[in-house]
Amino acid sequence: MKINFFKYQGTGNDFVMIDDRNEQFDKNNQALVASLCQRRFGIGADGLILLRKHDTTDFEMVYFNADGKEGSLCGNGGRCTVQFAYDLEIFKEHTTFLAADGLHEAYIKDGLVALKMGNVDSIDKISADAFADTGSPHYLKYVNDIENFPVYSEGKSIRHSYRPEGTNVNFLEILGEELFVRTFERGVEDETWSCGTGVTAAALFASEKMGTNNIAIKTKGGSLNVSFEKNDGRYENIYLTGPAKKVFFGSIEI
Repeated sequence: MKINFFKYQGTGNDFVMIDDRNEQFDKNNQALVASLCQRRFGIGADGLILLRKHDTTDFEMVYFNADGKEGSLCGNGGRCTVQFAYDLEIFKEHTTFLAADGLHEAYIKDGLVALKMGNVDSIDKISADAFADTGSPHYLKYVNDIENFPVYSEGKSIRHSYRPEGTNVNFLEILGEELFVRTFERGVEDETWSCGTGVTAAALFASEKMGTNNIAIKTKGGSLNVSFEKNDGRYENIYLTGPAKKVFFGSIEI
């Protein structure tokens, strides 16, 4: 069987995108998903996303980690799916869609994709570190000299230590008015060039030190922005904004 696919990236977080509105892709075939995401023998990506029809929203996003397992929310994947749906002419400016953690809103303006994230009730402090769930679980830790920090080894050591089911691990450093974030991502089991839910969690945690609710984020793959409102300790109207680009189109025999 031959399938058509698109490759999209959002600040270096890359995804195999499949228009599966006819629901022909076997979403239960973990080995197939993992093989397509494999960088040396497959297409290569941090994850695979199916765009499917939905009865009450513009579309549904079904996200898989690179290991083939269906995942929780992926922020950059969500932004790439919004751009994919826009390119497929599913919507014009504003959209609503269903993801693993529920309903989301998004819009495209000035070439950037703004994705409304779910509300976050609280951030759990762990001594100088923290934990937050922004649709996916994230451990948050400030570090010095983040450019040279051993993200892989340190992230791997924390990956399973805080929660039995595991967590993503984010390392943060405030550089002037910008927050630099690097992420060890579960399911990929390595550092990714960017992580949307991770930078969102990092921005909420760093907002106390930075004194703002509109935070510029630096990742290895580019720049993002996180804005939000804080009401009675709850984080609301959270928007993750940044570029999402189509890289290429292809087909593959499976």
